Amino acid sequence: MAHTDGDGWMQCSCGHKHWGLHGAAGLLLVRDGTILLQHRAPWVHNGDTWGIPGGAKDSHETVLEGAKREAHEELGIDTDLIDPVHIFTDDHGEWRYDTIIALASVDLIAHEMNDESQEIRWVLFDDVTKMNLHPSFARNWPDLQALLGELLI
Repeated sequence: MAHTDGDGWMQCSCGHKHWGLHGAAGLLLVRDGTILLQHRAPWVHNGDTWGIPGGAKDSHETVLEGAKREAHEELGIDTDLIDPVHIFTDDHGEWRYDTIIALASVDLIAHEMNDESQEIRWVLFDDVTKMNLHPSFARNWPDLQALLGELLI
């Protein structure tokens, strides 16, 4: 993983530590009623949980640029094969995590690119809560799932 100017911990008013000095961003990739989840390695923060690819945003990056870079670094995806349709923001005031909801081409292939991931899997919307989810993703999943229902009608 390349060091970026966004790497570092932030303490926010909610009392939690968050990764990303300039906030963080991730990609919620959607295809045929499934989302792409990443099984995080045990050694990373909130390890051994499932979530979306993402991480610290650099100071010069847009939310979309940061999310695409992180997904490419972690999953090796060709970001030209995604179609961003919406941004969902988990706003903590001085820190935020932006989730880019994007439609994935049938040609998109993802695989573990580094030791941050144990496994990558397409998971049916209805099966997401059966996974051991990253705490922040678990908290936001009901809102994200409702949003997917609206966006994909």
